[in-house]
Amino acid sequence: MDATVIELAADGHALSAANVLQSPQYPNGRIVPLDANLSTDQVRWRFWDDTQWDANGGRGTDDVIAGENQHAPIDFMSPYPASVLKLMVGFGVMQLVDKGEIKLDDPYSYVRAGTTGSACGTNVTKPIRQFFDEMITVSKNESTCALIKLLWDHNAVSGLNQQFVDLGLPYLRLVGTNPQNGGTWGGSNMNSLDTAKLLMILNGAAGRLWTAPNGSPVTKALLTDSSRQFFLSELGQNALSQVLSTTVWCGRAYPAPGIPAKLADRWVNPTNGTVTADGRVYGQDVRPCNAAAQVTYAHKTGFVDTSGQDAGIVQNLPGKASRHFIVVVHTNLGTRYIDVNRPADPPGIYPVVYTEKFGLLGKAIDQLVTNHHNS
Repeated sequence: MDATVIELAADGHALSAANVLQSPQYPNGRIVPLDANLSTDQVRWRFWDDTQWDANGGRGTDDVIAGENQHAPIDFMSPYPASVLKLMVGFGVMQLVDKGEIKLDDPYSYVRAGTTGSACGTNVTKPIRQFFDEMITVSKNESTCALIKLLWDHNAVSGLNQQFVDLGLPYLRLVGTNPQNGGTWGGSNMNSLDTAKLLMILNGAAGRLWTAPNGSPVTKALLTDSSRQFFLSELGQNALSQVLSTTVWCGRAYPAPGIPAKLADRWVNPTNGTVTADGRVYGQDVRPCNAAAQVTYAHKTGFVDTSGQDAGIVQNLPGKASRHFIVVVHTNLGTRYIDVNRPADPPGIYPVVYTEKFGLLGKAIDQLVTNHHNS
C-alpha cells in the first residue's frame, strides 16, 4: 500500500501531509520523510510486476526512473494505478482545451486501429465532453482509449510525461500506450504522493503550490479555472463510490461504511433510491446515506485483479464538521483478494469487488483528519 493524505487550508494550500508505505518488507508501514515541496528522495520506486510480487517476495527490480535514489533507505514496488491513470489522461485533455486545440463539444471520431488494446471499443463518434464524462464518472475504458488516442493525434503524450517531470511529479508516467488505438496501459505508473499533488493543482489555490525542480513556482494556472472546475465537477459525479467511500452499498452489513460522502444525485433513482451506472446495478437505497453525508468526495477509483485504488478530494458539506483534504491510496488489493467473511452478493446485483478494509481505512482517515483539523 502507498497512501498519501494532504490536509488543506481553506485557501487550498497544504497544512500538513503524510505518505506511508506498507509491503512485505515493511509490514508495519514506513513513514516517508517529505521535504517542503512534498517530495522525497528516500524511496527507490520500482515498477509493479505481478510475477515479482508472487515469486520475489513483493520486491520489484525495475526502477521507475533509471538511476534514481539508488541508495535510498526504502525500496518499494509501486502498485499498478489501474483506472486512476485516467486522472493523467484528463489533465492532458484539459490542457488541449486550454490551448485551443480542441473544444469539449467538438465531435471526435475514434477509429480503432492495430491489434492490441483489449480494453478499447469499436469505432464511434461522440463529443469529447461525453468521452471525458464516461471516462471519469463510470470509468469507461473504451472512452479512455479514445481520449488517449486523441492525445496521440495531437502529439501530446510525450509532452505530458515531460511536463510531469518538469513539475516535480516524475512518478506520474503515462507510458507504453498504443498511438493507433489508445490501448495498452500496463507500462504506466503513479505513486500516491505525485497523484495527490496533481489533485492539488485541480483543487487550486492562490500563488505557489510547491516549487518545481527548476526553481519555478507550480500553480493552479496549469489549467484555466473553467477547466479545473469542469474536471472537479466530473470527479464529484463519480458513480463508483465503492472503495474509500462505500455509499453505493448503503444499508448493507458488508462492506463497512467508509468516508461519509454524498453520491451525486444523477445516479440515484428518485423512486426507490437505487443506483445504476453503466450497467452496474447496486440495488441499495442510498438516500439514507446521502441524507447523513458529511462530505463531498471528488475522486477516481480503479481496480484490476492485483490493483485497488482511490484518489480524491474531500470537502465538508455546509454545517458539517470542518475538513478539507486530499487522500490517495494505491494498493495491490484488487479482485484477486477476497475477505474471508465476504457474504454472497444478491442475484443480479453488481458484486463487491474490493475488500471492506478500504472502507474502514477511508473512515479512519476521515476521522483522523477531522479531529486534527478541529483540535
